[in-house]
Amino acid sequence: MRILITGANRGLGLALAQIGAERGHHIVAGVRDSEQAMEKISELEFSKSISIVPLDVTKEDSVIQAANLVKEQFGTVDVIINNAGILLERDKKIEELNLEQVQLSFDVNLFGPMRVVKHFLPLLLLGDSSSIINISSEAGSFENAYGGDYAYAASKAALNMFSQQLNQYVNGKNIQVYAVHPGWIRTDMGGSNAPGNPIDTANGIFKLIETRLKLESKYVFINHEGKPMAI
Repeated sequence: MRILITGANRGLGLALAQIGAERGHHIVAGVRDSEQAMEKISELEFSKSISIVPLDVTKEDSVIQAANLVKEQFGTVDVIINNAGILLERDKKIEELNLEQVQLSFDVNLFGPMRVVKHFLPLLLLGDSSSIINISSEAGSFENAYGGDYAYAASKAALNMFSQQLNQYVNGKNIQVYAVHPGWIRTDMGGSNAPGNPIDTANGIFKLIETRLKLESKYVFINHEGKPMAI
C-alpha cells in the first residue's frame, strides 16, 4: 500500500514511517522541513521505500501542492495517517491561557487533518480498500476530562468528532476511518518517562490498517490495539 504520513520526521510519525516501510509499504512522508527529515529518514533500514514530500498542514497551499505532487508521481494513495500534532499551553490554568496558542493548536490538530483529507480524499477514492487514521488522544475524551491541557484536549475532542462525521460521509465507499489514541509513548511530546514505545504503537496501527478491523463500537475512537475508547 501507499501510505501518506504527516509529521513523519520525528516521534510517532518517524516510527510509523519505519514500521510501514519494514512491512513492505511505500511511505509518503509529509514533512515541513525536507532537509531535516532526510537526515533522519536516510538512517532507517528501509529508507528507499520512503518518499519525502514537503507538507505543512497549517498552510492549505502547501497541502494542495503536496497532493498534486503525489498525484503526478504516484497516482493514488491507499492510506492517510494524520499524525502531525502539537501540545501547547501544557499545565496552564484557564486564567493563564494564551489564546493565540490555543488557536495554533486547533490549526495543527484539527484543521490540519481537515485540510489533508480535503485535498487527498480524491486520491484515496481511486483505490478499492482505503483507510484514514487520525492520531487522537484520550485527552479528547469527555469521560476522561481532567481539567487541564485545554488547547490539546479540546482540539483532540474536535478531531474525534471530525473523524466520526467523516466516517459517515465515506460510508459505502470502502474507506475505514479511525481516531486512534496511541497511548502514552516516549516521544518529544510524551516525554522520556512514558511507559509506551512508539514502535509498538506503530505496529498496532498498521495491524488496524492491514486487517481492516471491524469496530466493536459505533464510534470510531479506539486505541492502537483496536479497543474502543471512552467518548
